[in-house]
Amino acid sequence: MQFQPFDQSYLERLRAGDYRAQEHFGAYFSALIQIKLRSRLKSPEAIEDVRQETFARFFVALRDGRILQPECLGSFVNSICNNVLLEHFRAGSRLDSLDADENPKELPDKGIDPFGVLAARETEEKVREILEQLSERDRRLLHEVFLEERDKDEVCRDFGVERDYLRVLLCRAKKSFKKRYGR
Repeated sequence: MQFQPFDQSYLERLRAGDYRAQEHFGAYFSALIQIKLRSRLKSPEAIEDVRQETFARFFVALRDGRILQPECLGSFVNSICNNVLLEHFRAGSRLDSLDADENPKELPDKGIDPFGVLAARETEEKVREILEQLSERDRRLLHEVFLEERDKDEVCRDFGVERDYLRVLLCRAKKSFKKRYGR
């Protein structure tokens, strides 16, 4: 599969209902979502449900104008898929108990590495600790640009700075983060 760059014109074609753009979007992201979900869900029906819900939420966000960075379209769709997947697991855990069902429909992936999960949690904890040590401005800046993936022009308006100076602030904030992370 060849990865696809996305731009504003692609989003406009999707928003306008262009058949080719919608066909491409469906085929491209269906393949990626299928790969992701096959390792997490065992039931083909559950995979299809999560895929369809992901697409439905994407097109609502597209229609509402909530997609601000076309170049980040892949990560936006991935985030939606992650949220739908979490909701799927939560709903399943509320409705089903593994003890109550002799033949559970979905079990956690046997390939899960407990040490990898633990290392990821420790890294996440360390990142949160470091963010708390940063100045309020650096913390907010890193959070809004990298975690929330907000449009940089909006961030510039919020911080009252020019785009060129935002690059300087981001560079300083990242340098401060890296310095603390290296300790």
